[in-house]
Amino acid sequence: MRNRAMPGFGLSLGITLAWLGGIVLLPLAALAWKAGSMGPTAWWAQIGTRRVLHALQLSFGGALAAAAIDVLLGLLLAWVLVRYRFPFRRLCDALVDLPFALPTAVAGIALTALYAPNGWIGSLLQPLGIQVAYTRIGVLLAMVFVGLPFVVRTLQPVLESLEHEVEEAARTLGATRWQSFRRVLLPMLMPTLLTGFALALARAVGEYGSVIYISGNLPMRTEIVPLLIVQKIDTGGDTGPAAVLGAVMLAASLLVLLTVSLLQRWNRRWTEVG
Repeated sequence: MRNRAMPGFGLSLGITLAWLGGIVLLPLAALAWKAGSMGPTAWWAQIGTRRVLHALQLSFGGALAAAAIDVLLGLLLAWVLVRYRFPFRRLCDALVDLPFALPTAVAGIALTALYAPNGWIGSLLQPLGIQVAYTRIGVLLAMVFVGLPFVVRTLQPVLESLEHEVEEAARTLGATRWQSFRRVLLPMLMPTLLTGFALALARAVGEYGSVIYISGNLPMRTEIVPLLIVQKIDTGGDTGPAAVLGAVMLAASLLVLLTVSLLQRWNRRWTEVG
């Protein structure tokens, strides 16, 4: 009898596929079926309005910008936490996970209380003519807040596993710190950065609780697509229009994640060839 690394692999695989199909594939298939049954006229009636187009632009444009900011901030934060030792480092490292544990509604209320015109930070920005709450800047801030931990936690294990001898070899060959980072470390970190970008992007696109409080939900200005989906379900009672918007978001999200996956594969091949 052939030995297997995992006892009962066939049964384990069957249970895994059953749960995956029931929890992930079946709801997505139901969403696609419901949206497909609406017809082209109903589709255009739902997604062709200025209000929905503005919401789609804000949801995906804001998510892309937030994910890019998260990559920069996450790389800097992970680098400091891994490479330096300073007082309260463990506390700072624990605070990175706060957006994971904090309910999104609580995060939205906290951000609004800070950045509202009468808030602690908002009152200081108001004389400068800068308003964060109830603007697109507030939406971007909330998306950055919820996506940053994904980048940091993705990068930390990779940074810890990098050998310092690689940097020292580059320095002995005459490379500056910036050159050793750009030409030696960054190519090795690029697949992980793309993974963190994809995770932060997916989190920001689907964010609801923290955004609706700080955005103010102003039509054609600070509305996001998840809010429109909830409104269509609450007001009309028919899930068809909401399913159409959900299918559009699903298709766009899959396209973005597929693009990131292809970039990861291309970067890995380019690194191996180089």
